[in-house]
Amino acid sequence: MILRAMVYADDGIERYDDPAAAVAAPGETWVHAAGIEPDELQTLEDRLGIHPLAVDDVIDDQTRPKTAEYETHTFVLLKTVSLSQRDEVALQKEIRTHTVGFFIGEGWLVTMSTTDIDVVDQSATQWAKNERRVANRGTDFLAYRLMDAIVDDYFDVLDEIEDDIEAVEERVLDEPEPRILEDLNDVRRDLLAFRKVAWPAREAISSLSRGDIPEVADENEKYFRDVYDHLVQVVDLIETYRDLTGGSRDIYLNAVSQSTNDVMKTLTVVATIFIPLTFVAGIYGMNFAETPLAMPELYWTYGYPAVMLGMGAVAGLMLVYFRRQDWI
Repeated sequence: MILRAMVYADDGIERYDDPAAAVAAPGETWVHAAGIEPDELQTLEDRLGIHPLAVDDVIDDQTRPKTAEYETHTFVLLKTVSLSQRDEVALQKEIRTHTVGFFIGEGWLVTMSTTDIDVVDQSATQWAKNERRVANRGTDFLAYRLMDAIVDDYFDVLDEIEDDIEAVEERVLDEPEPRILEDLNDVRRDLLAFRKVAWPAREAISSLSRGDIPEVADENEKYFRDVYDHLVQVVDLIETYRDLTGGSRDIYLNAVSQSTNDVMKTLTVVATIFIPLTFVAGIYGMNFAETPLAMPELYWTYGYPAVMLGMGAVAGLMLVYFRRQDWI
């Protein structure tokens, strides 16, 4: 388990090994727990008064982002998003998420995750450099900074997805192939997984930006409104990219359909040309030479070349007709 307990006071930062002692100390307290074990969870619940249902939500990866109010604190659940290598496909990526729980109390903040989160380490370093400014704004401002950093990473992931979409679109226009449809479906699957994170996250942050949460100071509500606006942009981009992938898929299917139509048109023209030729060849192939009704061409010296020339003329006339009709 990774446990950080820091108290932001006017005279600087103090670090504690005991989270309960950190909460009891004067100043703004931030406690971060990562990779938590069941017995350690019980200790945090007992010492900090964190509700066990909220802790269960952090542990369960299937829980959607949410906001819930308890007697001593407000619980906010968000998810980090990243593109990671697929296990079964060599050159494809997929959306990976990690849950981060925020427990916002009066003068204290507890963040909790099942794994160590890079954005937490980066934020801790930044706050250590600007300790006095952060301490004066309260723990709700600390929560904002973390949430804002998580949402900012959403845009980086969307940039990567946009690059993938552009690459697939170029392939659709240049040389459609069956693999393109699989790639488009992979991107749409990633966008759907991303959408399941961004939509509820927007609603969770909305509660913090409207003044519904007592632990959020009035002067800090505008910062959460900024995070909410960013999530609105994220959701809009996700919907836009889904439309783009849908359009690319339609272009691919139309290109495949057009290619099939061209092949069928060529085959139809060839078959149509050979129908009368086959008919002529079938008539002469019967060879009724020993009857009174036998075809006189069977005994004519130039009968064979005349028939071949006639068949060639029929084929040529049909080709000219098809060309004038723009069928070929």
